Amino acid sequence: MADLSVRELPLFPLPDVVLFPSDVLPLHIFESRYRMMLESILETDQRFGVVRWDPRSQSMASIGCCAEVIQHQTGDDGRSNIVTLGQQRFRVLNVTRETPFRTAMVSWIEDEPEGDLDQLHTLSDSVTKALRDVVELTGKLTDSPTALPDDLPDLPRELSFWIGAHLGGPVADQQQELLELTSTRIRLEQEYEMLDETRRQLAARTVLRDTLSSADSGNG
Repeated sequence: MADLSVRELPLFPLPDVVLFPSDVLPLHIFESRYRMMLESILETDQRFGVVRWDPRSQSMASIGCCAEVIQHQTGDDGRSNIVTLGQQRFRVLNVTRETPFRTAMVSWIEDEPEGDLDQLHTLSDSVTKALRDVVELTGKLTDSPTALPDDLPDLPRELSFWIGAHLGGPVADQQQELLELTSTRIRLEQEYEMLDETRRQLAARTVLRDTLSSADSGNG
């Protein structure tokens, strides 16, 4: 009987791009090899693997995320705009082909079952609170109030993936580390530390700005 947890998958290495499950990734396909890859996957199950390519080390990550094409549009010049949705994570076992595009045998990976679900949900609530505080403080500092989406995941694993996908700045190293974790709890703990540190920095900047603003008003 075939092992259903292992399959061959076309790979699309992208510089410093880390795709998470349930995240949406739009792509512009223009290289001939990836045009061929797109043509191939549209004829099968519309899935391929997105893996981070590290420009500094010139290496491909061993863990990536399967992407499913949910929209595609190809122009007369052969270039395509596609929208993909992150599915399961996978580990690259071995590259089976390099041309015309890279394919590999991969095995699916999932988070390990959590023991204390009450503790996990409490942690998830703390992470959500820290996230809301960061968004609110950022809005105050930039004078552009923003809000979290109404469909922010409330399940711990899905929340941890959402936060990983929406980290700001050049954070591909952190994102890759979060993607590779197989513990929802540890992923949320690391995200809480990042959010709490950001929250404290933003709060300090807000106090400083308010203090300076009050001083200016007093001198006016």
